[in-house]
Amino acid sequence: MVREGSSIDKALAVLEAIAEHHRVTDIAAVTGVSKSTVHRILQSLVEWGFARSDGAGGYEPGPRILTLAGRVMTRFDPARQAAGALRSLHERTGYTTHFAIRSGDEAVYIDKLEGRRPYQMPSRVGMSLRLHSTAIGKAILAHLTEDEVRAIAARTGLPRVTPGTLTGQAELLAHLAKIRTLGYAMDDEENMPGILCVGAPVFDHTGQVLGGISISALAMDMDRADLELLAPEVITAAREVSVALGAPLPAAPV
Repeated sequence: MVREGSSIDKALAVLEAIAEHHRVTDIAAVTGVSKSTVHRILQSLVEWGFARSDGAGGYEPGPRILTLAGRVMTRFDPARQAAGALRSLHERTGYTTHFAIRSGDEAVYIDKLEGRRPYQMPSRVGMSLRLHSTAIGKAILAHLTEDEVRAIAARTGLPRVTPGTLTGQAELLAHLAKIRTLGYAMDDEENMPGILCVGAPVFDHTGQVLGGISISALAMDMDRADLELLAPEVITAAREVSVALGAPLPAAPV
């Protein structure tokens, strides 16, 4: 619903509504704008190319929306959009924070803030990471279809990199189901001995998983229980990044 008397708010509400609704009556119902006003706004949107008639008495998004979206996306930098949430997570926890995005059968770090500790993590921007043995990677896999996960497992072979690495497809799929329920993934020395991580998925404007946010620490600095206590902070940061990327997120769990 829009504020009474705000013509700009009404126009934006109608523009957003035509992504899912086509009839004037339906658009009026979801926006709270009168049908006469909706019709008038739609006529202006048609003139500007932001809407068009569907030939059956309804309306749908026009070509100018795609043109504008294309121009925006060519300048869209996920790392820049994530910077605020990543910095906030770093300040709240003091641990090394990462943002990585999926690239085929792996993920790539696109931002990193070193923790306030007397040591540095071996990760770096541009470095690739395995999906099946890392917190960010498993957070990504948990939001792919089972067929996609099986295909990735078949191509990569799920190599064992530490004694804790999950190397069986069935074992991995069962683990991913738990991750979806929890909302976060743990790397309990599964990718590198002595390093623990907790990560959460980041989604793009289509609602598809894009990558993930994580915090990392040495096992001598914290144990699994300590890191799990920080999972809500990571989930919050990942949601903030997803929102910044335009993801249609569901309500946060209570």
